Amino acid sequence: MSTFLDLGVNREYIKALKELGIKEPTEIQEKTIPVLLESKTDLIGLAQTGTGKTAAFGLPILHDIDTYENHVQALILSPTRELVQQIKKQLFKFTKYIDEKIFVEAVYGGEKIDKQINSLKRTTHIIVATPGRLIDLIERKKINLNYISTLVLDEADEMLSMGFKQELDRILKYTNGTRNIWLFSATMPNEIQQIINNYMSPNAKRVTVENYTLINENINHQYFLTPIKNKTDAIIRFLEINDDQRGIIFCRTKAGTQNLAEQLKKEGFSVDALEGGMQQKERDKVMRAFKNKSLQILISTDVSARGIDVHNLAFIIHHQLPEQLEYYTHRSGRTARAGKSGLSLAFILPSELDKIHEIQKKIGIKFTETIF
Repeated sequence: MSTFLDLGVNREYIKALKELGIKEPTEIQEKTIPVLLESKTDLIGLAQTGTGKTAAFGLPILHDIDTYENHVQALILSPTRELVQQIKKQLFKFTKYIDEKIFVEAVYGGEKIDKQINSLKRTTHIIVATPGRLIDLIERKKINLNYISTLVLDEADEMLSMGFKQELDRILKYTNGTRNIWLFSATMPNEIQQIINNYMSPNAKRVTVENYTLINENINHQYFLTPIKNKTDAIIRFLEINDDQRGIIFCRTKAGTQNLAEQLKKEGFSVDALEGGMQQKERDKVMRAFKNKSLQILISTDVSARGIDVHNLAFIIHHQLPEQLEYYTHRSGRTARAGKSGLSLAFILPSELDKIHEIQKKIGIKFTETIF
């Protein structure tokens, strides 16, 4: 096992990492950091959420910033406001012990654009942005990306699944020049391959973290067989048995998320929904309530849950199994953090047993059937 010092990370950053409880590099960090520190290159990183990607691209970016230059030198694109805020916060924490201050600004929808324009008038070395808000700022000529040397596409597949393809194409064309692209994605659909073919060097380095290395051994994977008409009643029964515990219920669609939230509220449960059609104020209100524990259960779509970082969750419920295999890892990884144990419970129809066997085989986990 390498140390961060072995990877070439400066001692000041290592000191900050230790304070954050990050003592040993993850696989994506071990494979990525030395490459990005040693050479100016394009990079394709295939890795799930929760593997430590922010430090994998963030530390090399911070090492490369010239604090004597007051222009924007790196741009990080991410799909949601929550992820943008999380990346900015992480980068700020990494820089705690360095002598020369590195300035990071976050721009995203849901906040007054004038406020963000004013923030960008200050010295800014790194911008973390959602694609839509960045385009707004480019069109208003309030942002200068002529000097960026690094463009990071974080959660690239999510940005595409959220409908940001046109925005990404425009940003990639707008920043075309001497910059390197570091693309990170959990999956490699055709649209991602098009971005790679159109905008990245054929000599781009490739780094892959295999799925099986990401499964937390402290997660207990279970499934409950139910006909569709009894599914909500079965979930209610589970929540009544575990009425002192907190968790997230994942649904596939916005409508499913809202419907289940309404049904559970009528039954007196402390629940609320988080889905893509909500106003940003509403999203923030729900997330605050969940983080400060005044809300016990969150019901969410996969995309809306990106960037949620809440500890001490006892369970994850799959109202339906996700369409993409990778999402099962994303979802279940929300529980059993910081050495604790947790439950990932899927409510499935008899016809979905094959999907359970497929997940077991491909991810390398063992499901047990449960009844209550």
